[in-house]
Amino acid sequence: MPIKVLIIDDSAMVRKVFSQELQKDPDIEVVGTAPDPIIGRDKIVQLKPDVITLDVEMPRMDGLTFLEKLMKHYPIPVIIVSSLAQKGGDVAMKAIELGAVEVIAKPGTAYSVGDMSEQLIEKVKAAASVKVFKPVNLSTTASSVASSALMVKTTNKIIAIGASTGGTEALKEVLIRMPLNCPPIVVVQHMPQNFTKAFADRLNGLCKIRVTESVEGERLEIGKAIIAQGNKHMEIRRSGANYYVTLNDDPMMFHQRPAVEILFNSVAKYAGKNAVGVILTGMGKDGAVGLLNMRNAGAHTIAQDERTSVVYGMPKEAVLVGAAEVVKPLLSIPQTMLDFCND
Repeated sequence: MPIKVLIIDDSAMVRKVFSQELQKDPDIEVVGTAPDPIIGRDKIVQLKPDVITLDVEMPRMDGLTFLEKLMKHYPIPVIIVSSLAQKGGDVAMKAIELGAVEVIAKPGTAYSVGDMSEQLIEKVKAAASVKVFKPVNLSTTASSVASSALMVKTTNKIIAIGASTGGTEALKEVLIRMPLNCPPIVVVQHMPQNFTKAFADRLNGLCKIRVTESVEGERLEIGKAIIAQGNKHMEIRRSGANYYVTLNDDPMMFHQRPAVEILFNSVAKYAGKNAVGVILTGMGKDGAVGLLNMRNAGAHTIAQDERTSVVYGMPKEAVLVGAAEVVKPLLSIPQTMLDFCND
C-alpha cells in the first residue's frame, strides 16, 4: 500500500509542486490538499492520511496552533514546511517540541525544487515509519539530569555524532548529559539551512557544555559541541595537536547536505583511534560506511538500538555493515561514549 499524504499549505503553487514531486515516487500517493488547517482538519477525517505536510503561516489558523491541537486529539506524523528565514528556524524548533516528526525548507535561493523533492520524499517515508509521534516532555534540563557519574579522565579524544529523523530530541538527551570537561563533539543532524542555528541555540540553553553552529575554521575544544550548519558539509582537519572544522558546498550525499558520511570519513582520516563515533535514529544509510571507516581506523563506535530509535534506519544500516562496536539504548549512549573516551 502506498503512503497516503495530505498537503496543507495556503500557496496553490506549493500544493501543486509538492503533489507533483511526491507523486513521482510509486510508494507515495497524495490523497488530497488543503489551503488552511480548517479545511485540512475535515480532510484528515475524510481521507485518513498516513503523513501530513504542514505550512506554518496560514490564514484562519497558524500551523503551530493546528499542530498542537492535532497531536492532542488525532496524533499523526507531521512534516513541517517552513521558509529559510531565521524566524523559521525558531518556529521549526517549536514545531518539533509540539510533536512534528521533521522540518523541511521550502525551495529558495540555496535550495532547489530538485533538492526539496529528494528530501521531501525521504522524509515522508521516514515519517510513515515512525513508531511513536506525540509531544515530547521538554522539562528535562541540564540541571535536572543526574550526570555526576558521567566523568571523563582523558581529553585527547573527539566524539562524532550523526542523526536524522528523531535526532533533535535524541541529541538533546545525549548532550545534556555531557560534563563540562567532555571531549570536543562534532554533530551532523539532517536539518535545513538556518534551522541549525536555532537548534544549536536551543541546546546551548539546556546543556552544561557550549553548543554552537559550525563556522569555517572553528576549533574543536573541550566542553563544546559543534552542530553542522544546514546546507554545508562539515569535515574535521588537524593542525598539530588541534582539530578544527571546515565547511564546503560539495554535492549532496544520500540526498543530504550536511551528510554524516562526509563528517565520519574525515574523522576516520584525521582522528583515527582518538575518536568515538555515534550513529543515532534516522532514515536511510547516511553514515553507515563512514562509521565503518572510523571503526577500521581504530575508533570506538556506537549505534542506537531499535527500541529507542524513532526510525531504525541509519543505525540498522551501520549494524548490518559491521560498523557498530556496540548497540545501546539512547540513555546508555552518553556514559558509553565517555567510557570509550577513557580507554
